[in-house]
Amino acid sequence: MDPIGFALDNFDAVGRWRAVAESGSAIDPSGVLPDGRTFNGVVGLRNALLGRPELFVGTVTENLLTYSLGRSLEYYDASAVRAITRAAAREDYRFSSLILGIVKSTPFQMRARIE
Repeated sequence: MDPIGFALDNFDAVGRWRAVAESGSAIDPSGVLPDGRTFNGVVGLRNALLGRPELFVGTVTENLLTYSLGRSLEYYDASAVRAITRAAAREDYRFSSLILGIVKSTPFQMRARIE
């Protein structure tokens, strides 16, 4: 299942708030993250993610780097992800520090052009 999706279940397809599903049943926006932390609704999810920002930012970094490289990450990319995440922590996890870290990273600078 998608625990993050549960937190957002109160929003319909166009972003309107709803308390009841189309079936007429009450919406339960609670969930459990893979590490066992529980949350209820968007605010609860936000607080759960902010409780361990390094995990959230690490995942965001992995996804941004994957997109930036145009390939899946490999085991040898892990050190770059850790370095980018640590540098972002020193900058209070600013998004711009993630982008700068990716652009300065060895995997990004040494990527091969696909013809």
